[in-house]
Amino acid sequence: MPKRSKMRSRRGTSNTALKGEAVEFEIHDMAHGGYGLGHYRGAPVFVPYTLPGEAISAQITGARGRALFGRGLRLQAASSDRVEPRCPHFGPGRCWGCHWQHIDYAAQLLLKQDVLADQLSRIGALPDSVIEEAVRPLAPAPASWGYDHRLQLLRAKSGDWGLRRQDRGIEAIGECYLAHPDLIDLLHDLDLEYERAARMTLWRGSDGRLMAVFEIDGEEAPALATDRPLSVNLILPDRQPINLVGDAHKIFEIAGRTFRVTAGAYMRGNIGALAGLVASVVEAARMQGGERLLDLYAGVGVFSAFLADAADLITLVESYPPAANDADVNLSEFDNIDVVEGAVETVLADMVEDDARYDVALVDPPAAGLSEEVVRLLSLVTARRIVYVSSDPASLARDSRRLMDAGFQLREIQPLDLAPQTYYISAVARFER
Repeated sequence: MPKRSKMRSRRGTSNTALKGEAVEFEIHDMAHGGYGLGHYRGAPVFVPYTLPGEAISAQITGARGRALFGRGLRLQAASSDRVEPRCPHFGPGRCWGCHWQHIDYAAQLLLKQDVLADQLSRIGALPDSVIEEAVRPLAPAPASWGYDHRLQLLRAKSGDWGLRRQDRGIEAIGECYLAHPDLIDLLHDLDLEYERAARMTLWRGSDGRLMAVFEIDGEEAPALATDRPLSVNLILPDRQPINLVGDAHKIFEIAGRTFRVTAGAYMRGNIGALAGLVASVVEAARMQGGERLLDLYAGVGVFSAFLADAADLITLVESYPPAANDADVNLSEFDNIDVVEGAVETVLADMVEDDARYDVALVDPPAAGLSEEVVRLLSLVTARRIVYVSSDPASLARDSRRLMDAGFQLREIQPLDLAPQTYYISAVARFER
């Protein structure tokens, strides 16, 4: 198990007074959020685009509580894991759509493993023995470049489309080596006049069809031209999708099954890696046949489709109506799946009132994780096992502690890399009564 960082002693440095000062120190760990972590006069310093084992000089740019933040000035000693970034937009003051292009991919996997263990220890207060027993080696992505079938863009002040910078500005982009090449070609071909849209998402289905989705504050249609076949959809402020041109949904193939996903419904962008995620979920569920399974935050029904044959009954809960409709379509061949449209808190409260019981619960929450109320209700309706699909190690660590306090034990965590070149970490955790 990779080592976890220990807090250094404080020496009374006035962090505010250090702003603007150039300092020298070593990076000894990678922090969650993509920053290298060092210490200066006992205070933690977070600097992007750095690596453990590197000696740097940095300018202190700000402070938050005891922590300092810095901007690298000079690399005095480089790590052997440092590589040349591919993208011309990558680097200090530029695009922050990815964070680790300067790190060899094999080293990225080890660093993510280290970050996950650190979060479980510091935020979840899990003993080292539990972490070492539970956490498996991180599974690499099938492809480390050009893997994302989704390109989410924001409008820069220039009117061009781009990605967020560290300073919260927008970097207009001409390249993105994480996105599927077809999406970059589409971006170059688009001629768009649509001031009402501040956010645009380009999608590529497994069938090669392309879609543009605009999040807007009204129903005015865009003026858009491209030589490519393109579906266009709007998402209103209430998340209602409106189809303007072509298809209202995308088609994705995952582990031999096909799924419909309506514009506005959530789907992870690394489609090629989702078969591995599904396999981890199926393994963690440990279905023996005849169990009742509860699938929460279920989206378009991907996980239920691969668990249905082993279940007596699956109750699928999804709050976004178009996604629940997609689940109905995607799971129409199964007569042992009930699709419930509604908020997880509300549905669970009704289940508790009705004294409903399930053998296994599968949760795939947003990055913020589970609320305390969901953990409480979940513990009342789940008899044996919880499978937790995580997209954020901090919320997983916090929720692991909550679930353990509610009577479950953490048995296993399978981390997976669904987002190479970034600090994002996905994982599938199994908890048992």
